[in-house]
Amino acid sequence: MAHLPPLRVRFGPHRRGAVAAAVAGVLCASALASPAFAAPAPQRDAAEAPAAQAPADDDHLALTPPMGFNNWNSTHCRAEFNEQMVKGMADLFIEKGLKDAGYKYINLDDCWALPERNAEGKLVPDPKRFPNGIKAVADYVHSKGLKFGIYTSAGTKTCSDIGFPGGLGHEYSDAQQFADWGVDYLKYDNCNNEGVDAKQRYTTMRDALKATGRPMVFSICEWGQNKPWEWAKGVGQLWRTTGDISDNWGSMLSIMKKNLPLDEYAGPGAWNDPDMLEVGNGGMTDTEYRTHFSMWSVMAAPLLIGSDLRKAPQSAFDILSNKEVIAVDQDKLGKQGKVLSSENGRWVVAKEMSDGSRVVALFNESDQSQYLSTTAEKAGLPEADGYRVRDLWKHKDTHTSGTIAATVPAHGTVLVRVSPEADWASLPPSVDSGVAGNTVTEPGSAVRVTSTTHNFGGVPVRSVSTRLTGPKGWTIKSESRPGTSELPGGEKLATDWRVTAPEATEPGTYELKLTTTYRTVAGDRVTATSPVSVRLARAPKDGQSYLSDLAPLGSVNGWGPVEKDRSNGETAAGDGRTLTIGGKTWEKGLGAHADSSVEYYTAGRCDRVTAQVGLDDETGDKGTVTFEVRADGKTVARTGVLTNAQAAQEITADVAGARTVTLVATDGGDGNDSDHADWADLKINC
Repeated sequence: MAHLPPLRVRFGPHRRGAVAAAVAGVLCASALASPAFAAPAPQRDAAEAPAAQAPADDDHLALTPPMGFNNWNSTHCRAEFNEQMVKGMADLFIEKGLKDAGYKYINLDDCWALPERNAEGKLVPDPKRFPNGIKAVADYVHSKGLKFGIYTSAGTKTCSDIGFPGGLGHEYSDAQQFADWGVDYLKYDNCNNEGVDAKQRYTTMRDALKATGRPMVFSICEWGQNKPWEWAKGVGQLWRTTGDISDNWGSMLSIMKKNLPLDEYAGPGAWNDPDMLEVGNGGMTDTEYRTHFSMWSVMAAPLLIGSDLRKAPQSAFDILSNKEVIAVDQDKLGKQGKVLSSENGRWVVAKEMSDGSRVVALFNESDQSQYLSTTAEKAGLPEADGYRVRDLWKHKDTHTSGTIAATVPAHGTVLVRVSPEADWASLPPSVDSGVAGNTVTEPGSAVRVTSTTHNFGGVPVRSVSTRLTGPKGWTIKSESRPGTSELPGGEKLATDWRVTAPEATEPGTYELKLTTTYRTVAGDRVTATSPVSVRLARAPKDGQSYLSDLAPLGSVNGWGPVEKDRSNGETAAGDGRTLTIGGKTWEKGLGAHADSSVEYYTAGRCDRVTAQVGLDDETGDKGTVTFEVRADGKTVARTGVLTNAQAAQEITADVAGARTVTLVATDGGDGNDSDHADWADLKINC
């Protein structure tokens, strides 16, 4: 779950529990020195375990990653989280076909209980939220052919600001209550854990769940702090590998990157969990949500919907219900995708499937369209004359002689399933047409755009033509041949276009359309379109300017938006405070949160960027950040790792001749908890 920020220090939704755990660890350091210490002794109920009860058979649990719903990301502790809402989610699972697509768990998160246990030490459901109790809700969910999950924490309190009763010292009693209510899934969080060893805390609850005799999936949610992938197999069926996700590109990207290297630890009944899906919550584009869903599936991650399905747009259901992508996640072999390459934001990840095929994700991290490629051999497939390529979002089959490639839009993912095919020639060849590169210009100035059409198949295509069109009033002219009578397999057609936007056009990102038509050997006419983004910007004026006064080309931020002349408030624009580093304040600058990047257009007219950088004082003693300045993608200035104990550091960067300048803040190596990165007194000379 995520956790609400305290009143003064604006930690993100994942912060409060981490702080509580850290403080508790300090307070309990002396107690931990004693090998006899396990938990507050008066609360320990391990002796109450029913000795005659047969252990639950959990060998069959979560043989594929769990799929379902969790309310936290969309409701937190608000009043709308109640019995009717939960029942409504179960109804929507049926109505919208989500159950048929494989989703089966309806899981409650924090705030379902009263703040205190009853006289017998039992958990008490909140009578306002759940007037008929938890068992009645579980029974309703079960009546729909679905399964029911619940939440608590491996500490004395849960993670919300109110702090509801946690399970530490009450494991056997709580587990039996959950079993009596008909719980099928337990999410066990990490707050207020009194410094008790993580493996011990989670193993105790594992044993308590087994002692009930009821099979319950056990979700270990300790945020990856103790590397659970190294010890949690056999303790739980899934374990969080990261802090909490937020509904923005920067957060999702950061979490994805932390989870991708852990492929060797995943398998049937043992899953790396990079947290819930944000699809449908509204903080990302549909392109970004398709990437989110594609990459979670390639990583064999649990697919737990975190949006309020009563409010989600149809596009969210279209993404969440893609059975071909779900099949990647749910493949019985249980392999997590392996990173084949990751250079300049071009990620290639391949996942072995139980039928011998490979799913290949071509993921473009960058803010511009890029050409990504690999081969069937590199993906792990045997040598063959040809391969079937199934596009899992377009639902179309083509063939390739071995190259797997595509021009992928910014923040997009092309997801294909590839297999050797004896009759590959009966399928049309894979043809990709697009524009790769950073297309930025000023209104009224021409920019060259190059489109490329590749034929990856083993047979030619004929009568190939390309056409680039844009908004009304734009001038677009081809400067080289826009077509060819025949494009053999393995060949490409490149066309240069001269693109000019009217001088009065406002800065921003504009979509052009590249249309490619051709005929297959069988005579079928194929027409394909792809978007081409052109970014318009105005270069800074002569002299010295504050970068915070200029409109950026784009930005990515770990939590919330990048703030202008304020610190990062982590949630919404304008919720930051005065930029403050080491007790000194500034009126001008940017407030970011690692991992972040902010890009500006400089048109080769500027020569120097300067700033005072550091972690904002509002995060107390937490956080580590590295700052760097990039000119046309090349790092030209960089700090070491900075902490809250340091005063502001000056950074100066030579950006002479660069068309773009990018400000980057990355985590210093301890996780991006509270990494409020201030770019104070941020100036550029042009």
